[in-house]
Amino acid sequence: MERMTEKRNDATTHIDTMSTTEILQTINQQDQQVPIAISKAPVIAAITQTVDTIVAGIKQGGRLFYMGAGTSGRLGILDAAECVPTYGTDPELVQGLIAGGAKAVTEAVEGAEDSAELGAQDLKDRHLTANDFVLGIAASGTTPYVIGGLDYATAVGAHTGALSCNENSLIGQHAEVAIEAVVGPEVVTGSTRMKAGTAEKLILNMISTTTMIKLGKVYGNLMVDVKPTNIKLVDRAKRIIHEATGVSMEEAAKFYEAAQHQPKVAIVMINGDVDYAAAEKALRENHGFIAASLKALR
Repeated sequence: MERMTEKRNDATTHIDTMSTTEILQTINQQDQQVPIAISKAPVIAAITQTVDTIVAGIKQGGRLFYMGAGTSGRLGILDAAECVPTYGTDPELVQGLIAGGAKAVTEAVEGAEDSAELGAQDLKDRHLTANDFVLGIAASGTTPYVIGGLDYATAVGAHTGALSCNENSLIGQHAEVAIEAVVGPEVVTGSTRMKAGTAEKLILNMISTTTMIKLGKVYGNLMVDVKPTNIKLVDRAKRIIHEATGVSMEEAAKFYEAAQHQPKVAIVMINGDVDYAAAEKALRENHGFIAASLKALR
C-alpha cells in the first residue's frame, strides 16, 4: 500500500516553474490543511487517550519518552526540552530520544533509524518502568528504531502511543493508541519535515501542554511554574504574579523574592493571605494546584 507521505502532490507537480510568490502561496495553502487534519474526531480522541494515560502514569511516578528518527526525533527533543523552562519540570520527566543519539540532532547518522535493537537499548539505558509512557513518532509510520522501542516498552508493561501521518501505520500496530494525522502529500515529494513535521509539532504541543495543565502547572492560562532562568523569564514570572493577583508590579516583585522566586507560591501567599510556609504546605498537600490550595485555605 502506497504511503500518503510518499505520494506526489498534484498541486505542486510544476512548482519548479512557479514564481517565488506562487511557490510561497502554494506552500502556505498546503500548510493550511494540517490543523484541519488534526481536528478530525478520531485524531482528537487518540490524543485525548494519550494525554489521560500520560497524566495517570506521571502521578504514579512515571515519565514521558518521545522516540523518533530524523525530523521526528528532533521535534520530540525540542518539545521535551521546552517543558523544563516553561513548566519547571525535572529534565527526567519528559525526555526525547533520537536514533543515533545526540549527534543525530544536527546531522544524519547512517543506519541508526533502521535498528529496532537500538530503539530497545535506548529505553533499557533509561531503566524504563511500567509507569512510563513511550510515544513513538514517525511521519511514515514505519521506522524500525521506533518499533523496537515500542515493542520493548510493551514487554516491560509501559504504556505506548504512536504518532504518524499515514492511516493504518505500522508503528500504530505496535502501540496501544495510534494518532494518525493524514495531512496529504508533501509540496516536495517525501519531504516530511514540511506538512508532516508541522502536524507532529502541533500534536506534541497539544500533548505536553495539556499534560502540564492537568498536572496543575497552569493557573487560568498562566504558566505559574515557569522557571525564571533569564531576565525575560524573571520579568514574566513577576507579571504572572501581577496578573493572577491584581497587585502592582512593585508588590509582585516583592512577593517574587519572598516566595523564593516561585510564582505559584507567591500567588497563594497573596490570594490566600498566608506566609511562605503555609502557601508551600497548601500547594504540597493539593498536588500543586493553586485553585485547590486556595480553597483549602479558606
